[in-house]
Amino acid sequence: MPNIPVPPPTITPVPAARHAEGVSNDEFRAAMSRLAAGVVLVTAQEPPLDPDDPRAPAGEDVGMTATAFLSVSLDPPLVLVSLREGSRMDDLLDEQPLWSVSVLSESQRHIAGRFAMKGRISDRLLFEDIPYVRGEHSGAPLVGGALATLECRTEQRVPAGDHTLVIGRVLTADVPSADGGPLAYFRGRYRHLA
Repeated sequence: MPNIPVPPPTITPVPAARHAEGVSNDEFRAAMSRLAAGVVLVTAQEPPLDPDDPRAPAGEDVGMTATAFLSVSLDPPLVLVSLREGSRMDDLLDEQPLWSVSVLSESQRHIAGRFAMKGRISDRLLFEDIPYVRGEHSGAPLVGGALATLECRTEQRVPAGDHTLVIGRVLTADVPSADGGPLAYFRGRYRHLA
């Protein structure tokens, strides 16, 4: 029997997971990372554990960094924030209709990073050294030094893929600080406008 060399096996790379429309998650992420976005901190206060008992502990403040936030309508004033389905904020805003938004300045990158961490410590500790006031309508923290703050009441929740689009009616809008530029998010990093 002649000794016939066997060619080495070919290794076929596994293609990136593609959706029916043909775009992969990586391609979609890469394309969307080229869209600069403003950075906000969305906050809400959990309802008290037992609203009928004045001695029951108050609900905890909850916050999350968001870049998928936009103005929807002027009349009535509406905004939209996109929340990962099943996230703590998504679950909270499903039961708590009042929430707030602080538009972060370029000097507040540390706040954005702190509230964007995965596997982070309790929100109570995250708010500990951040100056804020409570919103008159929402009771939620409004961050000191933010370029603008808004208090909102949920008008509509729209399921959208793996996210929930929360549309809120703006109850108050303030511009407490005119100093500094906005904090932006571009190509996976926080940036400031030069």
